[in-house]
Amino acid sequence: MSSWNFKGLRGSMLEEMVNRTNEQYRKKGLALIQKVPTPIIPIKFNKEYRHITLAYFEQKSTVDYIGAVQGLPVCFDAKECKTDSFPLINVHQHQIQFMADFERQKGIAFLLLYFSGRGFFYYLRFFEFCQYVERAERGGRKRFKFQELDPEYELKQKHGIFLHYLEGVQKDLLERD
Repeated sequence: MSSWNFKGLRGSMLEEMVNRTNEQYRKKGLALIQKVPTPIIPIKFNKEYRHITLAYFEQKSTVDYIGAVQGLPVCFDAKECKTDSFPLINVHQHQIQFMADFERQKGIAFLLLYFSGRGFFYYLRFFEFCQYVERAERGGRKRFKFQELDPEYELKQKHGIFLHYLEGVQKDLLERD
């Protein structure tokens, strides 16, 4: 069974930006996206601050976010990377399987990446991620480099939206047609 020992909130800046963006999308009627909670079993508490300091994951999580964009089902995971090289192991096999199943049901699955050393946000299409995984399975690198990414899928703040990932969804859909 996996455990979680609180050392700080890894990826919390990215998660906060995604949450704020989702709220903006909801208010504008563009999308309804929810954070998927990870079920945990608390073991140790800091009673003074009312914080959980040690917990076990009750079950494997799927993805970080799920919802609908203008009637289209979407799911995605948000990942932060400090270097210019993203380890594929950061996305677990059960998450990859969930996204593949989601796409088979005509949903749109993707990853939101934040290269914190560069301040660079990226919409990674699921099929593009799968190409990196297949390369690794054939004996290639078990990571992909920042330089391999398509600059057309860089995400920027636009129209007052913190992390305008719906532009990535739109480009993704156009390329699927």
